[in-house]
Amino acid sequence: MHAGNIYAALTAWLVAKSTGGSVVLRIEDLDRERSKPAFADAVQRDFEQLGLTWDSGPYFQHDRDEAYCAAYEKLKGAGLVYPCFCTRADLRSASAPHLGEKHVYPGTCRALGEAQRAARARALASEQPPRRPALRLAVDARTIALDDAVQGAYAQKLDRDCGDFLVRRSDGAFAYQLAVVVDDAEQGITSVVRGVDLLCSTPQQIYLQQLLDLPTPAYAHIPLLVAPDGRRLAKRNRDAAYDELLARFKTPAAVIGHIAGTVGLAPTTDPATPEQLLNTFDLKAFAKAVPDKVSIVWS
Repeated sequence: MHAGNIYAALTAWLVAKSTGGSVVLRIEDLDRERSKPAFADAVQRDFEQLGLTWDSGPYFQHDRDEAYCAAYEKLKGAGLVYPCFCTRADLRSASAPHLGEKHVYPGTCRALGEAQRAARARALASEQPPRRPALRLAVDARTIALDDAVQGAYAQKLDRDCGDFLVRRSDGAFAYQLAVVVDDAEQGITSVVRGVDLLCSTPQQIYLQQLLDLPTPAYAHIPLLVAPDGRRLAKRNRDAAYDELLARFKTPAAVIGHIAGTVGLAPTTDPATPEQLLNTFDLKAFAKAVPDKVSIVWS
């Protein structure tokens, strides 16, 4: 955990509790190699210490392959899924960055005939080690628009701004976009609060919700906490790690209060518990008051 994680979790907690909702804890561990039980245990301990309690869960994505497979088969049955043989190098060279974060897939493999697909599949299978194609979802020319609670109006024309996107990786794992859409629906999620870096993914998720006849939650994409050099906080920023924050501020309440005051969730950086912050929290006021919708410098 670092200050950026805590800030996002705190904001999601405040939004849920201030509107009479409940908090769901989901461990998004689709990447089996990088996701270890010890990491999930540590995150839960940190949340409990900080007062960021949850009402249901934890739910683990590694237990959910059957649900993801059912959604995938529905998309496949509609003729919207096709194999993609492109490597990451192919994708980087063939598409330009979108909104600073995202590359729009140029449709390289979409128009391949069955014979071409079979030949490319055989070529991948003959490699050492053998590889399989990834699976992409075809998009159409519709425009997906949303009214984000923090960022305001946002829209993408799918074929131009998004492009066909992965629903299953070449290693067989289901893609994040598909998994979270299925999980949000089954777990009754009506409000999603997360960093603005994921705003450009939201139209993809809404498109999946439309195709799968699933409800669309309300979204709030908050500015990122960034280091003084402008890079978003990550594990490399040791001074923002939770253990370093505890050493610096001495108590979990002091950590929460400093983060809340820094980002504008509270009027001061005085120590405070999440429960105490509820007394003054208002998402609309936060959205209006935050000076930069994209980033907030950590200090």
